[in-house]
Amino acid sequence: MSLPEPPLLVITDRRMARRPLPAVVAEALAGGCRWLLVREKDLPRSALIALVKEILDLARPYSAWVSVSADAQATIEAAAHGVHLPQGVDVHSARARIGAARWIGVSAHSQSEVEAAAAAGADYVTLSPIFSTQSKPGYGPPLGLTTLQRVAQAAPIPVIALGGITAENAAGCMEAGAAGVAVMGEVMRAADPATAVQRLVKSIQEGRTRR
Repeated sequence: MSLPEPPLLVITDRRMARRPLPAVVAEALAGGCRWLLVREKDLPRSALIALVKEILDLARPYSAWVSVSADAQATIEAAAHGVHLPQGVDVHSARARIGAARWIGVSAHSQSEVEAAAAAGADYVTLSPIFSTQSKPGYGPPLGLTTLQRVAQAAPIPVIALGGITAENAAGCMEAGAAGVAVMGEVMRAADPATAVQRLVKSIQEGRTRR
C-alpha cells in the first residue's frame, strides 16, 4: 500500500482536545495532516458515524484519508477509507465485511504481532509504545528505536511508530525505518494544532533524509 503523504497518522480523542474535535481536525488538516484515525470508542455507533461523516467532509478538500478505530460497521456506514483493529481482532472477518478496497490497520506491540497481522492480510500496523506516553500512562515499557528498527526492517507491511511521538523524536523513528508515525496527544492537546502538525511533518522529512 502507498501511505498518505506525509505519512503522519493523527489519532483523535475529543476528551483530550482543547477545542471541539472538528475544529482541531480542521486545523490539523490545514497544517498538512492527510491521514486521520477517529478513535472515539465510547460513542454510540450512530453518533460515531455522524462524527466520522463530519470529519470526512472536512478531509475531502485535502484528499485526506479517514479511518475508524475498531468498528467495521461504522466504517462501512460512514463510507470511511478503512478500519484500525485492536490486537486480537480477526483481520479476515473484518476484510470480509469492509471489502478489499478499504485499508485495515492493526495495533501491534511486538514483532510476532506484526508478523501475524501481516500474515492475516493487514495493510499496515502501528507498533507501540516506542516511547513513554502521556496519553496512556503505565502502557508498558517503551520498545525504543532499536526494536522499532528491527521490526520495521523485517516487516512485509508498513510499520507506523506510535507512543510518545513528538516533533523532537519523529525524525529518529523515520531514520530507524518506520514507514510513518502516529500521534494523539501531540496534536489533540496542542494550543495550535496546525503548527504542531507542521513541526511533525518537518521532523518526518528530516528523518527520511538521514536514512
